[in-house]
Amino acid sequence: MELDQNKKTTMRTVVITGASSGAGRAIALAFAANGDHVVISARNIDALKELAAECESLGGSAKCVACDVSDYHQVLNLAAEAANIGSTIDVWVNNAGVLAIGSFDQTPMEVSEQVIKTNLLGYMYSAHAVMPYFKKQGFGILINNISIGGFLPVPFGTGYSAAKFGLRGFSASLKSELRKYPNIHVCDAFPGFLDTPGMQHAANYTGKVLKPGPVVYDPNRLAHEIFKLSLNPKSEKMVGSFSIFMRLSRALFPTLTTAIAGGVIRTYLKHAQAIAPTNGNIFSPVAYGNSVHGGWGIPGKPKAHRKYVALGAGLLLSALLIKRKW
Repeated sequence: MELDQNKKTTMRTVVITGASSGAGRAIALAFAANGDHVVISARNIDALKELAAECESLGGSAKCVACDVSDYHQVLNLAAEAANIGSTIDVWVNNAGVLAIGSFDQTPMEVSEQVIKTNLLGYMYSAHAVMPYFKKQGFGILINNISIGGFLPVPFGTGYSAAKFGLRGFSASLKSELRKYPNIHVCDAFPGFLDTPGMQHAANYTGKVLKPGPVVYDPNRLAHEIFKLSLNPKSEKMVGSFSIFMRLSRALFPTLTTAIAGGVIRTYLKHAQAIAPTNGNIFSPVAYGNSVHGGWGIPGKPKAHRKYVALGAGLLLSALLIKRKW
């Protein structure tokens, strides 16, 4: 039975990983505003405590759990802490992630390994930890925030792409395995680029200042869609017209789309301001950028991005016509 997307439910226990900033923080606030009990986790416990106070001011209740999702035992502890709150764990949102940008051979292998441990294994650890609770209680919703990176390879982000493409395969396999559990749902969200502090947190071996592409969305939009998935679970949700366009473009013109994406990034890096290499927050949290927004976009105005989507479609069509001509 479909639930009304705006209906206030009875208090649920909702776990959100990577909640200290960006999309995770926005997601926690969305559930708190519904009166849910949010279990917020991240490595930065101070940022979580600030978020907990904000969640409670919205009418929800919050429990902070320090957790590095790349450590399976910490994830097991997170699940146990959530289970101790009430009789069930109702929703688990996999969101924690890190980013490293740089040529593959110039990016330390231990950094790429940590990106995969956090972005792929962290999601698998979380699913492995919560699934026994879901099966015992007979229901539950696992929501994976994957991003358009699950369809579009990111040049100079090989570890990130390996993890995101791997997540799609992992989730598809898990969904197939759970077919005999009709009340256990696995939902995948694929947003486009978000206006979060994630880029400021990224490991950077390009030698240049990083900025996201021109099409960035308000993370509150993603939070709203994830909240709706918790009421009306669906296997997949594309968030934003840009993500839909890029998925379609990659499916129809894989070589051309990847070439254009690589060309845009190379052109940007050629002219960007120089900066020293950094590990960012790959191995430990940083003391800055704990807000929802990163200051890159136009929060609350998703239609403003349509001009960029139209421009991208035009460029892709032009490139295709040129390619066929020659």
